[in-house]
Amino acid sequence: MPVSLIAILDIAHPDLALTPTIRDCPDTSIEVVSHSTTDPETGLFFFLVEGADESFEDVLDRDHTVTDWMLVDDLGSTAVYRLEHADGTELISPMATELGGLLLRAESSDRGWTVRLHLPDREALAALCEQCEESDITFDLHRMFRRDEWTDGVAPEVTDEQRTALVNAYEEGYFEEPRETSLEDLADVLDISPTAVGGRIRRGTGKLVETTLLEE
Repeated sequence: MPVSLIAILDIAHPDLALTPTIRDCPDTSIEVVSHSTTDPETGLFFFLVEGADESFEDVLDRDHTVTDWMLVDDLGSTAVYRLEHADGTELISPMATELGGLLLRAESSDRGWTVRLHLPDREALAALCEQCEESDITFDLHRMFRRDEWTDGVAPEVTDEQRTALVNAYEEGYFEEPRETSLEDLADVLDISPTAVGGRIRRGTGKLVETTLLEE
């Protein structure tokens, strides 16, 4: 019986969705809203945006991968946007779908996107890599593990960025009482903004609670 795979990788390309916005707003965290793109043919995608300043929407207006956008919900430091991508925008999710896979998670990184994919086998992963190479999409595989290696069938949802922030926060004493470090100090270590550090720690902690403490 074939065993499916989970692959975590970085992808980058000037025409990947929202890449110009990611480049021009390095302190803003952008995440694809899971299960909101069941029909990619519509061209409509939803994104969770955290840490954006007043210039974010101006940057969206200049982003050549976006033809239209709408603010769906504003929760203060976090907002949900609905975007329509321009023709020629590179997307990883249709590639994965064609190979029998599924995009589980996508979060902005320093150069582009960090994605977590569910793929049927190694052959599908190799085919995806080939498709990315043909499209000049940078493809950097971080980790790969088999589906049956999930503990109790629960997928670890913490991203590489969240894991790095959490580990550094723990090692530097952020979780001690009293705290031995601050978000500003961690920001210097990770070379990102204090807002981005706080967001990664908060989201990573939430995912750890969700996948390890909550009962079905």
